[in-house]
Amino acid sequence: MVRLTDLPPAQAKRYAELECPNFETTPWATGPALAQRRVAIVASAGLVVRGEKPFRGGDGDFRAIPSTIRSDQLLFSHISINLDRTGFQEDWNVVFPLDRLNELAADGTIGSVAATHYSFMGATDPKLMAEHARTVAGRLKQDRIDAVLLSPV
Repeated sequence: MVRLTDLPPAQAKRYAELECPNFETTPWATGPALAQRRVAIVASAGLVVRGEKPFRGGDGDFRAIPSTIRSDQLLFSHISINLDRTGFQEDWNVVFPLDRLNELAADGTIGSVAATHYSFMGATDPKLMAEHARTVAGRLKQDRIDAVLLSPV
């Protein structure tokens, strides 16, 4: 992750002035206890399964990632001069924490792990993503997902 002090001054100023939401302590939604929840990952890293079409800048669609994937089968196609891929190259769990979710399911902290996870390309106009986000939401409902771990990149 790049620091504001490492960015060009105009870009750092723009990011520093972005409005941040103020969250209350009340959850947005209720649901079953964590130990009963089925959890999926939704990332914005432009992740693709090796051999599939990589993301291009501004793509609003998504890629489905099966829970059976190995780290050597997952590629990081997000493009930005401000993006350091070192963490992902050393441990894919930094961006796609599938191993950690499987450990949490194995020890009973969460109920289970989704059969399929999803990735979008970050820094894309939300208007281009809206229809695809609805599709992913429908798929998550079909897989009986109770919780989503958002992995922003």
